[in-house]
Amino acid sequence: MTQAELFDAIAAETELSKADVKRVFDAYKDLGYKHFKKNKLESDFVLPGFGKFKVSERAARTGINPQTGDKVKIPKRKVPVFRAGTELKTHIQPKKKK
Repeated sequence: MTQAELFDAIAAETELSKADVKRVFDAYKDLGYKHFKKNKLESDFVLPGFGKFKVSERAARTGINPQTGDKVKIPKRKVPVFRAGTELKTHIQPKKKK
């Protein structure tokens, strides 16, 4: 689903204008950026009922340049990670009844 399709679907479901939906998404995204900046990337940013974003650190490693075959040092870095919440997992894979 593209961003435009998502905004169209939400606008139809909520009777908000597409512009209002875009403003809400932009505000939520900005809150996430501010949250990570304020907390120095140490705290999770939660989407209630859906999941959470957190920052994980990847260790330094040695890679290989596929064109030349040379070994390259890849430095450690921080990357965003999304972890699905229980509600989302249940929608994807319903629990089996015993």
